[in-house]
Amino acid sequence: MQNQISPLILSFGASDPVAATGIHADLASFAAMGCYGLPVITAILTGDTSQIDDLHPLDGDLVDEQARTVLEDMPVLAFKVGQAGSVENVTVIAEIVSDYPELPLVLDPFNAALTEQGPEAEDLVLAIRELLIPQASLLMISAVELSRLAETWKENTETDAEAETEDLAADTMMLIESGCEYILVTGTAGETGEVVNTLYNESGVVRRDTWQRLPGSHAGAGSTLSAAIAALLANGLEIPEAVLEAQEFTHAALSHAQRLGMGRLIPDRYFWAREAS
Repeated sequence: MQNQISPLILSFGASDPVAATGIHADLASFAAMGCYGLPVITAILTGDTSQIDDLHPLDGDLVDEQARTVLEDMPVLAFKVGQAGSVENVTVIAEIVSDYPELPLVLDPFNAALTEQGPEAEDLVLAIRELLIPQASLLMISAVELSRLAETWKENTETDAEAETEDLAADTMMLIESGCEYILVTGTAGETGEVVNTLYNESGVVRRDTWQRLPGSHAGAGSTLSAAIAALLANGLEIPEAVLEAQEFTHAALSHAQRLGMGRLIPDRYFWAREAS
């Protein structure tokens, strides 16, 4: 008799030697949520806890081979897509996930810690917008990244705070009309010392959650949140409930963050195990 297996999640992302972001953050968050992660490496990062120095994309054929070999062997319940690394890899990933439209896809393709975007940056953003976002069950994106993405379809003009809020809502609707089911916009300003995350769908705002900003600089908060959402979807939760529970988990992981090096704090995704002991 076969034992019941943990929910399987196929994750596309970069390999981070610090294990703060990317594939390694995904695997830790999946495990914390009772899921089993299947890593498909799209790129290799170099850097430390202070910064990410560079990104080295893998060949698209290798990304395709990693994913399709696993998908032919195991019953995956969800996809998580992080950094693709190149336009070629975006195309490959988009073709793969299009073969499994019934599976939820959590898309978190931007890494704010990677400051040097390179000459392909604009083409990469455009490819993500055209090929991956229309297939996403949930796109997670910061307010800053959303504004940058919106520059691909409108002129960049200076606006006041009220207009920026209206633009934010309009930009999310633009992406939802392209096919994306939900968008979680993170990091919008709240009251002093607060961070606001807002979930949208075709009807507008679904939920708005406010969190106290924690002291210190953290690496991997976004990866932790998007991976936790994917894990909760694989466990059968609906997106609004998964978003709330994933935020609670991420906030707790950040509250227990560890200083492993001389740079930023790293979320402790296994805080609950240490508390229990």
